Amino acid sequence: MKSQRLYFIDAVRAFAILMMLQGHFIDSLLDPAYRDSNKVFYSIWEYFRGITAPTFFTISGLIFSYLLIKAKHKGQTVLRIRKGFVRGLMLIGIGYALRIPIFEWFLGEFRTYFMVVDVLQCIGLSLILVILIYALTFRKTLVFSIIMLLLGLIIFTTEPLYRTLKLEHIPLFFSNYLSKANGSIFTIIPWFGYVCFGAFVATIFYRYLERHRFKSITVTAFTLVGLLLIQFSSHAFMWLYKQTGMLLFYEVAHFNYLYTRLGNVLILFALFYAFESLVKQPLILKIGQKTLSIYVIHFIIIYGSFTGFGLYQIIGKTLQPSQAIIGALVFLTTVCFIAFYYVKTNAFVYLHLRKLIDKLKS
Repeated sequence: MKSQRLYFIDAVRAFAILMMLQGHFIDSLLDPAYRDSNKVFYSIWEYFRGITAPTFFTISGLIFSYLLIKAKHKGQTVLRIRKGFVRGLMLIGIGYALRIPIFEWFLGEFRTYFMVVDVLQCIGLSLILVILIYALTFRKTLVFSIIMLLLGLIIFTTEPLYRTLKLEHIPLFFSNYLSKANGSIFTIIPWFGYVCFGAFVATIFYRYLERHRFKSITVTAFTLVGLLLIQFSSHAFMWLYKQTGMLLFYEVAHFNYLYTRLGNVLILFALFYAFESLVKQPLILKIGQKTLSIYVIHFIIIYGSFTGFGLYQIIGKTLQPSQAIIGALVFLTTVCFIAFYYVKTNAFVYLHLRKLIDKLKS
């Protein structure tokens, strides 16, 4: 199998990170008086903002699993597993570090809020889980593919069972990964489900990428499955409820954001893959390859990581729509510029992790 880079993956990652930047900026600083879901422009913005996180998790599962499976073909599975495990731990560590209130700790004030789980911890833990599942399947791609698909379906379909989970008797550090009761923004379930579906898609790319007309068939399949999930998945679960009487299907049908968002993601994949030659621009690809640095920088600027002084604390929700739009464009440009030329989060963290590991070995 010859090496073939999937450029559309970096383009999708670039789209997701830019949507996240403007989404966080506007959501954090727009005056509440202008937050009206009945207004066309706001409702469109709100809808597309809701696609960002599912896209990020799905594309993370796709790219990591694709590289993991390809490593087997190159005889580099152990190296890829080691790198993936380190990256997972690194993401978890950075996720916690961004919420550490250094000045409060210096003053002797210790709160538990820094232990809430956000996107980085979820993605980091998801990568580690993917590695463990891949190892347990004895690196059999077909078995791995089936398990990831089934896991995604189970996690999404059982969402009503853990939607209001609290886990009051479990240590906070662990319960935050499963429950939002203490302020966690993302939890491993249901978000690991998107990673599972991304991993399943990765196995399809690995197995059939060199086949004739693979691209046209895949774009068509992404589009059709995406539209079916958006338009008919709720009806399908209602039909299952009527046939079986299981209340679980009824609850899924009436709050079916997971499958609907997955449909949105697949439509997005179809568009970017179909027009891969157009989006395969150096700037776009560079943004897609710098997502971690961009995330860290934007978090510090908006939410005031470490210092407690960011745009959210300084400006607050005071901007008018025109100010928010212009500000978001300036913010996107500034963050990307800093990430390109001044900050290399991956290299910095990997270097110090490598030094730590070498010291432990010695």
